[in-house]
Formats: sequence, structure tokens, C-alpha cells
Amino acid sequence: MTQTVLVTGASSGIGKATALLLKRVGFTVFGTTRRPDAVGPQEFPMLGLDVRSDDSVKALFDKVGRLDVLIDNAGYALTGAAEETTLAEAKAQFETNFFGAVRVVNAALPAMRTARAGKIIIIGSLAGLTAIPFSAFYSATKFALEGYAEALWHELRPFGIDVTVVEPGFVRTRLGEASLVAAGPLPAYADFEKRALRAIDGAVSRGIAPERVAARVLGIVQTDHPRLRYRVGADATWLPRLKNVAPWRVFAAGVRRTFALDPNA
Repeated sequence: MTQTVLVTGASSGIGKATALLLKRVGFTVFGTTRRPDAVGPQEFPMLGLDVRSDDSVKALFDKVGRLDVLIDNAGYALTGAAEETTLAEAKAQFETNFFGAVRVVNAALPAMRTARAGKIIIIGSLAGLTAIPFSAFYSATKFALEGYAEALWHELRPFGIDVTVVEPGFVRTRLGEASLVAAGPLPAYADFEKRALRAIDGAVSRGIAPERVAARVLGIVQTDHPRLRYRVGADATWLPRLKNVAPWRVFAAGVRRTFALDPNA
């Protein structure tokens, strides 16, 4: 029997590449976006979903019914110094990137528990393993997803439900172009922030294709008992390892060099 897959945030980037790949190999795929009317025709049904809304999530699951695989991908980037970011902006970031994922998982779980089967795949990030300067709250949401998924892995194991986090490094997507900028810029940060964001843009332009992440997701879907974590891309593989073994001063110096954060850089 064909398995049913839901991919949130499927209008572009990793979500779209994943939905297309799974559709082409034979899965029944539903994608979601906040504004399906603005996306145009797709190879898979594109449904409206606002992950910030309990009612929107409920309405979606009333349409799609039971899932075999949930791919939690919806999210956005927010840049700016932590001090420049209002609490309202920070809370909005968590409402989409973290609590939005939680809402969708909670909606999928009752049917999965009854069936004693299912896969939940959360698209995390290198930013959830080592923080990205001037993306403090984006990084915080990705760190939060790591802890959430690890606890969920233990809780759902008795029900035959697999939980996996995919941790890509920098990926060539439009996430940066579509990112929001903190509304309260402070002159003290301007020079460093400009340097850091230029470095981030460069890393994104040199990043892996979203299709590589999609291929990893397909492998996880086709694996009987996938691991909790999978890293995709060289930077996502070696940077966290280096962070674990190098003295903090050495690792931090490398991060500051990468993002041109020192005054004499």
C-alpha cells in the first residue's frame, strides 16, 4: 500500500525538493504552505496551513487523515543582534519554528499511536548544533527542536514510531532572501552585523543543493529503523565534531574568523 507523507513548508527549498522526490518515487505526498494560491500548480497537492494556528492544523488533518510519514520543515529565518530583537519578534520566531512543529506532530500522533507505526522527520540545522551569530533566535529554535526530538524519540519508541532530526549545513535556498530582520537596529552592532550577514550569504551561495537533503530524507523514509540524527553536508559533519573536541577558545576563534567578527578582521 502506498504510504502517505505530509511535508510542511513545501513551497520552496528543502521542503519542495523533498516533496517532489518522494512523489516521483511513488509516495502519496501532500505539501503545505501558508498561501497555496501564490505558489501555482505543483506535482503534488499543496494545502494551506498556518502552523501557528491550532484551528488551521486541525483543518489540515481533517483533510489528509492518517499519515505514515510527517516531515516537519516549515520555518523562517530572523537575523539581527539578539539585543536588537524584540521579545515579540523572538516569540514569533518560536511560534513558527518550534511550536509550529510541535502542533503538527501532536496532530499526527494519535493515529500513528493507534497504528503503532509512523515516522516523524524534523528538519533541523547546523544552527541547532553550533549557534550562528546574528541569528540568535533562529539558532535557539533549532537547538530547542534538538532537545524536543530527543525526548520524543524515547517517548514514542514503545509505539513503533520513529523520530529523526535531519541536520543540514548551509543549503542553497531562498531562506536567507526571505528572512526577516530585527526591527530595532542599534548602531553599535552595524559593522559586525554587516560582516556576519555577508559571510552567511557567502556560505549559503556555496552550500549544498536542497536535493541532497531530500535524498537523505528519502533514505530515512525507506529505512526500517532510522537513527535519531543525520547530518548532511561537510560543514554539518565536521563543525560539531570540532566543537566537541577543541577548547572553546580555539573553536570560538574559528567562528569569529568565519563571520569576520573581530575588530581587526
